Amino acid sequence: MIIFKKQTDIRVYLKRLEAIGIGFVPTMGALHEGHLSLIRQAKKENDLVIVSIFINPTQFNNSEDYTKYPIKVESDIKMLTEAKVDILFMPSKEEIYPEEKDLNNDNFDFGTLEQVLEGKMRKNHFKGVAQIVSILLNTVEPHKLYLGQKDYQQYLIIKMLIQQLNKKVTIVLCPIVREAKGLAMSSRNVRLSPKAHLEANNIFKALTYLEEHKSEKLEEVSRKAKEIITQSNIADLEYFEVVDKNTLSPLLSIEKGNTLACIAVKIDGVRLIDNILL
Repeated sequence: MIIFKKQTDIRVYLKRLEAIGIGFVPTMGALHEGHLSLIRQAKKENDLVIVSIFINPTQFNNSEDYTKYPIKVESDIKMLTEAKVDILFMPSKEEIYPEEKDLNNDNFDFGTLEQVLEGKMRKNHFKGVAQIVSILLNTVEPHKLYLGQKDYQQYLIIKMLIQQLNKKVTIVLCPIVREAKGLAMSSRNVRLSPKAHLEANNIFKALTYLEEHKSEKLEEVSRKAKEIITQSNIADLEYFEVVDKNTLSPLLSIEKGNTLACIAVKIDGVRLIDNILL
């Protein structure tokens, strides 16, 4: 595996390989099985697989969340080497944002798509996501981009971004990878205490309750699903919404093949998101 830290260096290297198919997996590090599933999919479908590790400051609306984000460079590199990743792009903050003014992310507008759910709870989050993804796409110029379903709203935002940038990149949306009891794998899970980790399993229980009772009246089923979360005194439910999977507009009833249930909850101060396609 070759490690690049400079945009110019990786661009020069990739310029020599123009004829091959490039699969790209952007990450913020603290890698887990969820990331590895994206990498395995990318390796099946491309000649060359590139993974990036960059903790992007412009997508954190909470500075404390940014400073607490886990950093595991050595174990990440070991994991990527064992996964036979071809290239790791691991730039510094100064490489991506050389001047203070570069931290401004107001150049993007995704309409109502960035104003609901995560966008409502985390102001300017998706503008920051779009900012770093546009920089990485311009640097790597991949043919396929691999994203996880856990960040479904982010997938829709990036899909719109690619259209706005007129990039010829195919997005591959990969399934959520879960722990044995259903908790979606996340870099944030390492911050959960044993008790909080146990309580966090209720997130998947609530989503599956909705799935199992989807033929019943949605209002009542949603209320009972929320109770599965709120019965814990260390859980703070931010939202539990049933929406159109393309527009994220609220639904009054479940529409087969078009419905997404989304949840965000803080478990003992650690914020987790999840979703399920119904």
